[in-house]
Amino acid sequence: MRIVEISYEPTELYKILKFEGLVASGGEAKHVIAEGLVSLNGAVETQKRKKIMAGDIIDFGDEKMQIQLRRE
Repeated sequence: MRIVEISYEPTELYKILKFEGLVASGGEAKHVIAEGLVSLNGAVETQKRKKIMAGDIIDFGDEKMQIQLRRE
């Protein structure tokens, strides 16, 4: 499982897919979410702007990511 650090909470789901390089653009991220290809904490998530918090687990394709808040 890959650890993904976010600098603020909440962060929108599509932005995480985009910034982690799992899709080429924000539009593509929104499309794969709408198609039901992304899971959040074990359930299919279709809300493109779903608010992601530290501790959430995102599954997309072969990637499984745990979200952590970056400590400064």
